[in-house]
Amino acid sequence: MTEFKIYFLLFITYSFIGWIIEIIDRFKVNKKIVNRGFLIGPYIPIYGSCAIVMLLLLHSVKSPTILFLSCILIASIGEYLTSYIMEKVFHARWWDYSDYKFNLNGRICLINCLGFGVLGFILIKYLNNFFYNIYSNFNIITINILFYILITIFIIDLIVSFNVIFKIKNMSLKFVNPDNTNEITKKVRELIKNNWLVKRLFMAFPNVKPIIKKGALTIKNTTKKLITRKSN
Repeated sequence: MTEFKIYFLLFITYSFIGWIIEIIDRFKVNKKIVNRGFLIGPYIPIYGSCAIVMLLLLHSVKSPTILFLSCILIASIGEYLTSYIMEKVFHARWWDYSDYKFNLNGRICLINCLGFGVLGFILIKYLNNFFYNIYSNFNIITINILFYILITIFIIDLIVSFNVIFKIKNMSLKFVNPDNTNEITKKVRELIKNNWLVKRLFMAFPNVKPIIKKGALTIKNTTKKLITRKSN
């Protein structure tokens, strides 16, 4: 059980590092810090999940080439499945690499896969030993305190974030006329005003592509305009 708790701490750690990477990447484009990620907290679970899978499956791999290629494969599968599942559940595509060369259905692309391969290689060869040694040297009381605090925060974050997403998803289904821009603008303005989490989500994924009814595209464009206006 202690080993499981240590791996959960590693999961949160690598999810946080992924969040930092995304923040830096977006900062180069937006010139400002935007809380990237599906969840509210400073972590992106896809990074942590792929990292743990890599550690469990590839820890005994000796060949650098096989390790690198395996990291690419695991990260690519993880990102593709995450994109597919989120699209099916929330009826929206949260990222799209269609404009990138060598992409697969816009869900993954070669340049990102290579980057994840490098990160995975560094993780297994160097980084994980550092963090694992730190956590394994904690006494059981410290591990328990960290584990129960972090897993409680994480679960609450999941519940709240999913609730926000379903509010946005269901909004377009409640309009009498889903192509009425004035009605949609009014609803979106009220939702942003009353729920800062909705605003945060649209700022984190400004290029989200709704695929539920034609009115959903108006929701996305209207929300983006209102948020930009408030930010300026």
